[in-house]
Amino acid sequence: MQRTTKIEGMTLSATRYKAPRDARRAYEKGLEAERNGKLVNARKYFEQAVEIYPRFANAWFQLGTVLQKEKQNDAARKAYTQATTIDTKFLPPYLSLALMAYRARNWTEILKLTGHILDLDPLNQAAATGYILDLDPLNYAEAYFYNSVANYKLNKIEDAEKSALKAEHLDLRTRIPQVHLLLAEIYAQKNNYANAISELQTYLELAPHAKQADQVREQLAELEKLSGSVATSEKPEKE
Repeated sequence: MQRTTKIEGMTLSATRYKAPRDARRAYEKGLEAERNGKLVNARKYFEQAVEIYPRFANAWFQLGTVLQKEKQNDAARKAYTQATTIDTKFLPPYLSLALMAYRARNWTEILKLTGHILDLDPLNQAAATGYILDLDPLNYAEAYFYNSVANYKLNKIEDAEKSALKAEHLDLRTRIPQVHLLLAEIYAQKNNYANAISELQTYLELAPHAKQADQVREQLAELEKLSGSVATSEKPEKE
């Protein structure tokens, strides 16, 4: 297992340090209000911060998160997009936009957004073979998962498998058990029943009480039957 962190500018925009004192003060008050669940106050402070300093990417991102919590998705999307326009190396708003695209089933938009994140992820180019404890506050495993789903939906199976395996290796805190369902679908489509079965079993271990757990158990039983039939048909006949 490897431990790693990444470049600070990817999770905290440098525009924060360039902001005037009044903008930074409003931003900090916004963070405190958001932590305390006072979303109306948080939104007011973040709006104040970006009004004072329009190029405050962090404040635009936080404004987007508050707006999204308030179910104002169109306004949230505009705030996230504004943050990406200001600082293309600041990645959290790209991930938030990818989640919105995932919920909207906009697969091509997901590939565009996650592609930008993964292009800037040093681990994407690393020759890592084991599991990775990623200490970066940005959840890169989530980005790889969305990327994998989008590739799978667009019938790019090999790319989907590659990203799903990356997500699996990064998700040591098991926040995305769905990646195992996705890998099971990929392996089943490739007639790799042993790996598909293993992934379904892992999912059930991680999420035994999930809403779809019974459906997954049925799928697992079907794959086990298929695997047994294949194994029987491959046995050499006795002379």
